[in-house]
Amino acid sequence: MKQLSLMVIVGFLLSLPVSAFAAGYGAAGCGLGSMFIGSKAGPGQIFAATTNGTSGSQTFGITSGTSNCADHGLVSSIKEREIFAQENYTGLVKEMAQGEGEILYTLAGLYQCPTDSHQAFGSMTQERFEYLVMDDQTTSTDLLSQLESELTQHPQLASSCNIKLSALN
Repeated sequence: MKQLSLMVIVGFLLSLPVSAFAAGYGAAGCGLGSMFIGSKAGPGQIFAATTNGTSGSQTFGITSGTSNCADHGLVSSIKEREIFAQENYTGLVKEMAQGEGEILYTLAGLYQCPTDSHQAFGSMTQERFEYLVMDDQTTSTDLLSQLESELTQHPQLASSCNIKLSALN
């Protein structure tokens, strides 16, 4: 009975429309499974998902843009920053005002700034805080837009960080 229930659930999940299909891989998403098994619908997607899950390639691929998980994949680096800033907005703003902190340095990492430039990233956000967070109505989207503008103008950070600007600018 449990096997039948599992098969019904898996069948139902495979029949759902998945936005990943538009990105060129099947229901299992990106990762090693999509590279070896492909995107053809059907039971093969179960094996692709198993490969992705057991190898950890999907999680790593989404973060690093490897294993068939490029910017056109499930989460682009731009979207990742937007989600991060939205979910951590209060702490991020506090650490920007202080010029240091784990959340702030994680954001610097999401801009692919090398670790040795995180201090400069923090100092820049502290110095330009009033421009980055103009008032209490500033949203995470506004903050990132202003931050990206500042990053492109900063001599050290513009050359050391990989700044892919969001569509917000």
